[in-house]
Amino acid sequence: MDPALLARGVALGFVIAAAVCPISLLTIRRTLSHGRVYGLISGMGVALADSTYAAIAAFGLTAVTSVLVGGRAVLGLVGGAVLIWLAIRTILAHPAEAAIADARPGLVAAFVSIFALTMTNPMTILSFAGIFAAAGLVGRGSAQAAMLTAGVFVGSALWWLILTSVVASLRARVTSQALAWVNRISGTVLLAFGIAAVAGALATAG
Repeated sequence: MDPALLARGVALGFVIAAAVCPISLLTIRRTLSHGRVYGLISGMGVALADSTYAAIAAFGLTAVTSVLVGGRAVLGLVGGAVLIWLAIRTILAHPAEAAIADARPGLVAAFVSIFALTMTNPMTILSFAGIFAAAGLVGRGSAQAAMLTAGVFVGSALWWLILTSVVASLRARVTSQALAWVNRISGTVLLAFGIAAVAGALATAG
């Protein structure tokens, strides 16, 4: 067993989580609107999804990979539709209402919703499979695969801890007017991602 595998997994998880994507925008907005804990819980949902895909790649579960890639059109449609719905809600959201605790889902819902949304991108499994193969991390035993998976979770979680902490530290300086603009801009970007995901899924299905 190579203890360095854990460190390599942490590094991979951190780098992959740090990539700018719709999930990053959602987590930032949730942190600004509802606070650090809410944003961090959302980030942990992403970390679990990342480590789930990492486990599939590390353990060499080709059957699961085939199912996910084979169903990428359906998953793309679902994920794109959810992004479009979230984008519209974000654009139309009123900052004053967003700050009300009763107007937001619970922490469990925040965790589950962003985990499910992250899992609707089956191409992530191909990213992990490619990175693991390039780094010579495939074809190892179960203990090594488990260590890699744990490392990816820790690395991803570390990124979300840092990101939400930084965003939360700036939260007090963000006025309602500024938050409204954050909603509009992030909502527009999410809408673009959602439309692109739906279009890509339709093209794949065609």
